[in-house]
Amino acid sequence: FTDRDQNQALSLRYDGNVLFNERSAFQTVRIYESCAYGKMLTIDNMIMCTERDEFHYHEMLVHPALQILKEPRKVLVIGGGDGGAIREILRYPSLEKVVMVEIDELVVTAAKGFMPSLSYQFDNPKLELHIDDGIKFLERCAEGEFDAIIMDGSDPCGPAEALFSQKFFGSCRRALKPKGILATQGASPMFQESAFQELNLTLKTVFGIDDTHVLLFHAPTYPSGMWSVQLGIKGNLHPHLNFDSDHAAIFCQNHGLRYYNEQLHLAAFCLPTFVRKLIQNQ
Repeated sequence: FTDRDQNQALSLRYDGNVLFNERSAFQTVRIYESCAYGKMLTIDNMIMCTERDEFHYHEMLVHPALQILKEPRKVLVIGGGDGGAIREILRYPSLEKVVMVEIDELVVTAAKGFMPSLSYQFDNPKLELHIDDGIKFLERCAEGEFDAIIMDGSDPCGPAEALFSQKFFGSCRRALKPKGILATQGASPMFQESAFQELNLTLKTVFGIDDTHVLLFHAPTYPSGMWSVQLGIKGNLHPHLNFDSDHAAIFCQNHGLRYYNEQLHLAAFCLPTFVRKLIQNQ
């Protein structure tokens, strides 16, 4: 199986079987049994996650933001139909409710059927699942409703492009509490340089330069291996100044996290020089 654009690609060998292969009104969803990375979820021939390394992505998408808040009570997830993001969010004992808005029920069906290590929290009573358009859902949300919004969608192109617009992020900011955080998968500064830059500029326009932050992590099965999460922060919060290292260390140990830790939190926001230059003076 090859995830590619016109210039570069990542290939994983699989055993010849396609465990799930259906087309919805939105996209083609498939699950393969890969030879080195376990079961692999793909959407429209792009790798979404594999059993072997999905925790890199899901832990870094969720925990840097929620550890800044420390005790989130109500979190909104846009996308995330594989269940990995809600699995991480539901580790927080302070959580009262997580609302997931996934446009394509087929993704949820596939994950529940074949990827239980990601999807086992779909029956949690704290989860409120909506099969709906995230843009329309946010327009109906009350102002200041959520402590955090986690955007766990596909790349900022094609059908998902509207989820990366200034108007959409404005709706997100309105739906956040006075001290709230938006975390979105932020594309790759190597594989998707233009999308990475444009997303950063859009967040700066909506949240302000000083309240927009980028963190990087290693993702073996995402093209280029380097991926980002971008944060938009509302209120007087900062990824370092409002971070409690001791609290995070205990949390990581108690929950057996495998990628995120208290030292990595601080280091992830230290960007390589070429990445800093990409987002400077926009």
